[in-house]
Amino acid sequence: MKTLRPLLIAVIAAVTFYACSTVPLTGRSQLSLVSDDQINPAAAASYKELLSSPATKVVTSGTDAQRVKRIGGQLAIAIEKYLNANGYANQYSFAWEFNLIQSPEINAWCMPGGKVAVYSGLLPVAQSDAGLAVVMGHEIGHAIARHSAERMSQQLALQAGGTAVGAATGNKSAATQAIVGQLYGVGGQLALLKYSRGQETEADRLGLTFMAMAGYDPRQAVAFWQRMAAQNKGGSPPEFLSTHPSDATRIANLQSLVPEALKYYKGK
Repeated sequence: MKTLRPLLIAVIAAVTFYACSTVPLTGRSQLSLVSDDQINPAAAASYKELLSSPATKVVTSGTDAQRVKRIGGQLAIAIEKYLNANGYANQYSFAWEFNLIQSPEINAWCMPGGKVAVYSGLLPVAQSDAGLAVVMGHEIGHAIARHSAERMSQQLALQAGGTAVGAATGNKSAATQAIVGQLYGVGGQLALLKYSRGQETEADRLGLTFMAMAGYDPRQAVAFWQRMAAQNKGGSPPEFLSTHPSDATRIANLQSLVPEALKYYKGK
């Protein structure tokens, strides 16, 4: 174990020193081993493939489809304006796309590069344009914070750490190697889960601010997530083993974040 620790520290120090970036608005420093040039084209191709799949029913007309595109467009304008005004203009390249998919799922997501999908099952829970902006702003927040690239970077770092573990325990007994490997695997996985929960909270903060910039009342986020909590009838795993905060934790976090977002809210 004495040999293991310096190797792991060296790996972590190397990747941290040479590959860090800063998340807009929150100012958090993050590990960045994967560039937008690497991940965005793949995301765009996957998005196109999904939309063209016979199994995917894209809603191309009607009030709901227009709502998704209109709210998405307003969020995109507000976000681009913020990025340009705060020195991030040359650090991001978005080819925004907003589509409504016919599906009972209560879900939405945003791929790296600004490819957004909203599932029709979300609309009754969203209820209003502001409710829809809560979810879309949150999902776009993941893309602005480059969470997908960050998770990929974390996996690469863990692989590098795993290599260091193997090298450090190569001359130990099989039992010792098994114990160290198990500890490393469990510790690494729980660390990623914690990081995922942190990313969710960060996306909430970004989403609240972006929806406020786009003219939607961020106070509506609390009511929306209360409605989402009511949909969760099947229970959830313990928070420390979940990639998302518990409903109660998320709602409490949102309540504490709303005052900051209100500074950007001018109404419509």
